[in-house]
Amino acid sequence: MRALRRRAAAAAVVLPLLALFLVGACSGGPSLENQGAVTAPPGDSKHLTIGTAGFTESDVLAQMYALLLKQAGYSTKILSVANRELYEPALESGQIDVVPEYAATFADWLNAKTNGAKAPPVGSPDLDATMKALHGLAAPRGLTVLDPGRAVDQNAFAVTSAFAKQHRLKTLSDLGASGLKVRLAAGDECVQRPYCEPGLKKTYGIDVTGVDPKGVGTTQSKKAVQDGKDQMVLTTTTDATLSDFGLVLLADDKHLQNADYIVPVLNRSRAGSERVAKVLGALNSVLTTQDLASMNQQVDSWRRLPEDVARSYLESKGLLTS
Repeated sequence: MRALRRRAAAAAVVLPLLALFLVGACSGGPSLENQGAVTAPPGDSKHLTIGTAGFTESDVLAQMYALLLKQAGYSTKILSVANRELYEPALESGQIDVVPEYAATFADWLNAKTNGAKAPPVGSPDLDATMKALHGLAAPRGLTVLDPGRAVDQNAFAVTSAFAKQHRLKTLSDLGASGLKVRLAAGDECVQRPYCEPGLKKTYGIDVTGVDPKGVGTTQSKKAVQDGKDQMVLTTTTDATLSDFGLVLLADDKHLQNADYIVPVLNRSRAGSERVAKVLGALNSVLTTQDLASMNQQVDSWRRLPEDVARSYLESKGLLTS
């Protein structure tokens, strides 16, 4: 669900010529059989291309990566590429050197690419297990995955603040224990995804009476909850507009959702150096989920440019000198 949502959000911004270029150029990238590319020493190219999937959060992260690397002496540029089918092969081939990713989602994507679409998922709520699987899948492709920080963009569920206050709800466990009937605004796939309706019933005992297929975190779905037509909405932990609709998140206290922590992914032969890891690791050490939500809001609601938002944040944390 997460990958589909991000691709849809980003589809409008990719340039057709860029997409054609990447499709053609990436076909010559390293293969799993080219072990020389995999075992080569980490590279430290002075000219790095940062990839973004074109939606707000990815744009802001890419801008922060670019600004920090530029300050460290690298020449940087940013490419917006709509989906993983394009940017992941470009990352393997070295046309893109660094990209912000999501641990569990990217692990499952690489797993399907390596072992087939029907391969059992390797992403899970267990961050350590997810990262172990991700490292194992990324390394043979010449990719280096840096350690996650504190920021995570997971699927999440929200209700109105009035509903939460009335029924004393802070967690999804509270909602399950309340016995309240809940109609859920979400994507239509929610009825069969283990982290959505089935998981809410099995893990939390929530009485989901039906799914209103208005999409994941869309204005329509949040408005339906705000108006009382639905009682809960599927969104994400970094949704910047919840307060605009009077909504609050219920904590996933039993860890139903996968560990989609923010992780920088690097082309090892061009950007796998300790220096790059140290530069980007400094950001991961301070960046939080709340920080991401705030920056998303500044871009989406306040109409600030992603580069300006990224620069202001880095300066406020002492990571970037003006």
